[in-house]
Amino acid sequence: MTTAPPQPTEPAEKAESQESVLQLLDPANRADPYRLYAQLRDRGPFQMREGNVAVVATYRDCDEVLRHPSSSSDRTKSAVVQRQVQAQTQALIEAGAELPRQTPPGFLFLDPPDHTRLRKLVSKAFAPKVVNALQPDISALVDGLLDRIAEKGRFEVVEDFAYPLPVAVICRLLGVPLEDESQFSHASALLAQSLDPFVTFTGAPSEGLQERMQAARWLREYLHGLIERRRHKPGDDLLSGLIGVKESGDQLTEDEIVSTCILLLVAGHETTVNLIGNAILAMLRQPLQWAALGADATRAAAVIEETLRYDPPVQMVGRIAGSDMTIAGIEVAAGDVMMLLLAAAQRDPAEFDRPDIFDPDRGTLRHLGFGRGAHYCLGAPLARLEAGVALSALTTRFPNARLDSEPHYKTNVTLRGLSNLTVAV
Repeated sequence: MTTAPPQPTEPAEKAESQESVLQLLDPANRADPYRLYAQLRDRGPFQMREGNVAVVATYRDCDEVLRHPSSSSDRTKSAVVQRQVQAQTQALIEAGAELPRQTPPGFLFLDPPDHTRLRKLVSKAFAPKVVNALQPDISALVDGLLDRIAEKGRFEVVEDFAYPLPVAVICRLLGVPLEDESQFSHASALLAQSLDPFVTFTGAPSEGLQERMQAARWLREYLHGLIERRRHKPGDDLLSGLIGVKESGDQLTEDEIVSTCILLLVAGHETTVNLIGNAILAMLRQPLQWAALGADATRAAAVIEETLRYDPPVQMVGRIAGSDMTIAGIEVAAGDVMMLLLAAAQRDPAEFDRPDIFDPDRGTLRHLGFGRGAHYCLGAPLARLEAGVALSALTTRFPNARLDSEPHYKTNVTLRGLSNLTVAV
């Protein structure tokens, strides 16, 4: 299906588009942001905030930016971020406060060759053999959750099912003791909010910055302590593997291990929670889809891929222009931010037939739910495995499940997902 691509917006449309972007940040629009995404996609690409931010929303444009050799994931190259860091540093100096120690970012926010090196080392822990070996543990965890749901006769989608499973899996992977899981996952939830583009769109961070910084410090200190324990007593967990992994004499530094663990925690746990919750809601709004999966577990893969397109756990991503670029007819200067509205792109009628319909039977999908190019999601096989086991078991066990409340959403913009949804079984 093809339509003419949107052209760069005119001044009046640009003002309307900037207003729509700011409305995306409003929690009141979290339940259904797709009306705003459609408006932004239909008006075409535009630049905001004195030209330092370009916003694209069609599938073709987002795909081009993700693949473009000059697209950078290194946020320190952003002119906006550089100004913010300088202002924060100056404020700390004037207040006589201690400057925070510089720590390496997770490899998601690095460019080659640093990204290539770290990803190669970390990928050993996500080899197909390692991921597939987790299936019995995941199935056992799911069965335990379903037993408790059966006793109650209803369940809260996030608290009772979508949240406990990925948390338990990532904590077991990292070797986090059971008694520390609640504090560990609380810190992860706070850090997920730091991915929201408030600074990019408004020039100022959202509320709760101090709390998020404290969570980051606590988590780093906790992981440094856990690494120390694993050095003396290695286990069969991912953390021990990251400590021991070597490639041609190279290995991860302790700071790199900590940054990698934080990345895996936030990216691999919050997103999977959202994926499972969004899929449950979509199927219960179309009960025939719920029944179809319950009758045929092999449909789980199609349900997951369609959820990643239709209601993606990651709604937007940012890239920085590593050099002067032209994207969608817009001149993007080196250091400018490009915000890719993936949730809009994946309902682009130029790419998908009936894009606003949840249809797992639509066939092969070229969605952007796991990204594209060098930064394609390393944990995609694990997310697919967790969601597949969870959704097929849930629909089989409770064929007559039905919605028992309206969905409520977290405040998160980027990693958008349910905060509460009650289902009767």
